[in-house]
Amino acid sequence: MSTLEQLYAHADKRRTENHLPYAGSLSPAEAFELLQLDPRARLVDVRTRAELDWVGRPVVGDGQYAHVEWTRYPGGVPNAEFLDQLRQTVSPDTPVLFLCRSAARSKLAAIAATQAGFGQAFDLLEGFEGDKDGQGHRKTVSGWCFRGLPWIGA
Repeated sequence: MSTLEQLYAHADKRRTENHLPYAGSLSPAEAFELLQLDPRARLVDVRTRAELDWVGRPVVGDGQYAHVEWTRYPGGVPNAEFLDQLRQTVSPDTPVLFLCRSAARSKLAAIAATQAGFGQAFDLLEGFEGDKDGQGHRKTVSGWCFRGLPWIGA
């Protein structure tokens, strides 16, 4: 088990190495461990409501999970109220770990949050379902689910 300081250092190292415009990135296992060690931290799932309903969601500590859509379903229309909804959910000084399906929208959310004054915005690498395998299926090569972390199915 890592210390909280080590986990934040891993995220910061990735920030530096990859020239990330936000606080850093964490693997699914690191994110889960960080959430256990830092009760202030929040996992903000930016997938659509439909994805939560059809696919499932991570299980983390009480009060540590929030859902704020980055895009709307159907149509993938950007959520114009994303930052307002995020501010209603967490304060700008809260460590926020953004999660999406495969770590694309979460990066965009981390950038937007950082630009809006959230100083500890992190991207969760691999996402909830991860990349597609050779047959086009998810949850088989990477992601929160593949890594065996707790989640509730749809």
